Amino acid sequence: MEFTCEDRRLRKRFIIARQLSAIVGSQADHDLLKPSAPYVAPQRSARQPESKVVEGVFPASLKAVPYIGKLPPAFIPKQLASMLAMNAPPKEVLESVRNMFLPRVLNSESYARHFKYLLWIEEQRMEHDLEIYDIPNATLSRHNQYYYLDVPGLAEKRPSVLVGDRILVQPHGAAEGHWFEGGVHVVRKEEVGLRFHPSFRGGAPGQRYHVHFKLNRYPLRRQHLAMDTAFATDRALFPTMAHAHSAPHYTPQNFPFDMYNSLIRTNLPQYQAVVSIVKQPLGSTPFIIFGPPGTGKTMTMIEAILQVLRYNRHARILACAPSNSAADLLVGGLKSLGKDALFRFYAPSRSKNQVEHDLLPFTYLRDDLHFSVPPIARMKAFRVVVTTCVSASVISGIGIPRGHYSHIFIDEAGQATEPESMVSIKTIADNSTNIVLSGDPKQLGPIIRSKVARDLKLDISYIERLMELPVYSDGAIYGKTFVKLVKNFRSHAAILKFPNERFYADELQQCAEQRKISLYIGSKHLPSKRFPIIFHAVLGKDDREASSPSFFNADEAIQVKQYIEALRSDRKIRIADKDIGVITPYHAQVGKIRKALLGVADSVKVGSTEEFQGQERPVIIISTVRSSREFVQYDLRHTLGFVANPRRFNVAVTRAQALLIIVGDPNVLSLDPLWRAFLNYIHLNGGWKGAPPSWDTSEEVDELGGYDARVRNAAVADMNALADRMEDLTLAAATEEDLEAEANVDRPWREVE
Repeated sequence: MEFTCEDRRLRKRFIIARQLSAIVGSQADHDLLKPSAPYVAPQRSARQPESKVVEGVFPASLKAVPYIGKLPPAFIPKQLASMLAMNAPPKEVLESVRNMFLPRVLNSESYARHFKYLLWIEEQRMEHDLEIYDIPNATLSRHNQYYYLDVPGLAEKRPSVLVGDRILVQPHGAAEGHWFEGGVHVVRKEEVGLRFHPSFRGGAPGQRYHVHFKLNRYPLRRQHLAMDTAFATDRALFPTMAHAHSAPHYTPQNFPFDMYNSLIRTNLPQYQAVVSIVKQPLGSTPFIIFGPPGTGKTMTMIEAILQVLRYNRHARILACAPSNSAADLLVGGLKSLGKDALFRFYAPSRSKNQVEHDLLPFTYLRDDLHFSVPPIARMKAFRVVVTTCVSASVISGIGIPRGHYSHIFIDEAGQATEPESMVSIKTIADNSTNIVLSGDPKQLGPIIRSKVARDLKLDISYIERLMELPVYSDGAIYGKTFVKLVKNFRSHAAILKFPNERFYADELQQCAEQRKISLYIGSKHLPSKRFPIIFHAVLGKDDREASSPSFFNADEAIQVKQYIEALRSDRKIRIADKDIGVITPYHAQVGKIRKALLGVADSVKVGSTEEFQGQERPVIIISTVRSSREFVQYDLRHTLGFVANPRRFNVAVTRAQALLIIVGDPNVLSLDPLWRAFLNYIHLNGGWKGAPPSWDTSEEVDELGGYDARVRNAAVADMNALADRMEDLTLAAATEEDLEAEANVDRPWREVE
């Protein structure tokens, strides 16, 4: 607003200008979602020492599996631990690690040493990040032999706590360094049940405790054990063209056979993959099924497993996936084998109520309580065993000999670290074992919390590293070592078009059932009736709660709620809560959207991009959150959100079948060339709502970017420029350690067992 004033005596005018802002919307909704207090960066204090720890009592489930040997402790080497504890800038740590610990060349001989050090670096960061969940002023309530501890965020695995984990507690006023270890026996929605040594006397009214959460090291120790094995053949770890050329090449034309899934017969790439896997000679190079979104890679893996069993009566197969949910999908497709041929192993820490009822017949329960394994003779008789990648260590752990399995299949291999994939390969394979991988390196890889470990490429999966080798990129041997699936059975052509062109060389073919993907064509919700994508421009404000550095945007949360209310009340197109998914990259925004939907659409899944990988919904709504330009460089530095990470963008926009809605601030998103191009695509096709774009959407996008610098230069004369620069200076003053700690707040904790 400008006030024009005049001094009549001097006959001079002057202007007083003030910037005003208004929120358009429901004040009640904003009051519900606004921060409880302004954000203040937490001052991290060093953990109290743990010099004396009284051992706790652990559940019987830890001994449910009859392992024949002890798992090595694999502690972090003292020299490495000391260096990492110095909190030097990541660049200095990176150089020191390379010079002091890592081999100069990565090959079969140096492979184990290289990855063991990367695992230790990641472990140190994970342990450090767990400290943010420490509770300084906790209470314990006793019931029978258990002491119950309330753990905020437990349901969302922040922190992740499993039966068998350990939590340390110290009564206020106790001797410094003296702690009691509690073994976790019970995990509920917001509390855990612990058992301590008999000398522990707790639970008195008014008694307070310090609580330290400790990292579950079993998954890491199993990966170290795998690295320590002797199996290190080049044909599995570093295959070359020489390994591939020796094998014959089979095609569907010269090897026809009946398919269990009739749809695969009409899909040539899937058919080729199955034929190639079935006819591979023993000891071949790993075979890769490259499966972009919605192309049916898991379906192809299942068909290949069934056909291998049909044509090789001596075949034994170990099938793995990075997560329990992905492993369960494999079991679901293999149930026709029956419970005498198919076995699903779950870690004993998993409870029966976490497993689908129809999968329980394929498991084994010890004393009808804890998941375990049947006698070794029975285990050897199963034709297919399905586990998560890390739990595959159970095979060698109970004494099944190397080479018992003719094939190792790893589905969704792009989401596993290379050491996780190696748990099955290096402990179980021999020189004759065939390896089959499926995945998409252009989607999200494994979650790695350490910037140093990411710089050293621990976030590059085994399948992605292999696909960079000539043996998986030479078209002359297509079908021998790899197949690319190209038929998309998920999305409407308009939803598929942009990611198809940007990430898959426009090779994907839209083949989904028209009735499903055209559900919203002509709908009243669409600005352009034939274009099922909406970008709704919301010039909101990203904010943070007093206690968390994670960002949220109340304006976007409210807009998401309004879309869901409109979709659910539509009488022409009936959809349920389960048909809608909401993706947002920030944990705080997940919480705000869930809060906004309480009593409106409680069953709508709201989660991070990682939580939606491998999933699909008729309707996907994306809340991008960001409305502050000064934090774009922060996001770029830490590959957070969608603005900075093409893979997250790719996964997010390819989950929708029939309708994709994006809610965001175009002025911020357009600073990124990928997002600018996508916004141009939507605007030019009539899918835009809200404030119009501030740039020419018909202008060619500069892929080198630099749009943020142009905006800053144009804003020099703006009255807010000084404030922007001050916020930048504040951000620049933060240490690398502070920034990495904040960045990891929005990285989900990986599923462990």
